[in-house]
Amino acid sequence: MTSSDRWDAETAERYDEASAFMFAPDVLEPAVRFLADLAGDGPALELAIGTGRVAVPLVERGVAVSGIELSQPMVEQLRTKRTDIPVVVGDMATSTMPGRFSLVYLVWNGIGNLRTQAEQVACFRNAARHLLPGGRFVIELWIPGIRRFPPGQAGVPFHVGRHHVGIDTYDLASQQGTSHHYRRHPDGTVTYGASNFRYIWPAECDLMAQLAGMELERRAADWTGSPFTNDSESHVSVWRTPG
Repeated sequence: MTSSDRWDAETAERYDEASAFMFAPDVLEPAVRFLADLAGDGPALELAIGTGRVAVPLVERGVAVSGIELSQPMVEQLRTKRTDIPVVVGDMATSTMPGRFSLVYLVWNGIGNLRTQAEQVACFRNAARHLLPGGRFVIELWIPGIRRFPPGQAGVPFHVGRHHVGIDTYDLASQQGTSHHYRRHPDGTVTYGASNFRYIWPAECDLMAQLAGMELERRAADWTGSPFTNDSESHVSVWRTPG
């Protein structure tokens, strides 16, 4: 049984609205372009496909996309946009989609939804099992903000805006964390929601990929290919299977 939080119907219905900044062209288009270039003429598999934020524009570019998604309500939201994307409802560490793919990808910190190291390793292995020889696995992942902690502090803001404030709290011993979301709605009310995760450093990702029989091909700070440095707050990493 996966340790991931499971999005319910209410969360799924308001997911796109609450995550509107993720649909902004300057955020989404570089990711779609990057992934389409890697997929080429081959099929792609998205782990944690959600409501299709990335999958739908990839399909519109001509990429044959399939998906795996834990939450049935999220799949139902995807179905309101397109009905021709095959989706298996299940967890991304063990569920399988028929066929082999030139690209498997997992975006927007999705690997952190698996809250044990064993499940995260299983996810890398599951991605590798779905890949054709020479195929690529791509993840987008943030760098934990613990460098900004003063002594004795357990949380750090990751977004402060007019309509949303987000704070991450961390347990440094277990690599467990919780994202706390405070949202202000048009009627003036404020709601609170939380999601749990396990954070991973890039070097730990590389070891997981090695255990799955893949090797690092490249790493950038973002989808536009900015160099990854000590000060980068995120990374887009590409691992490749032999062949």
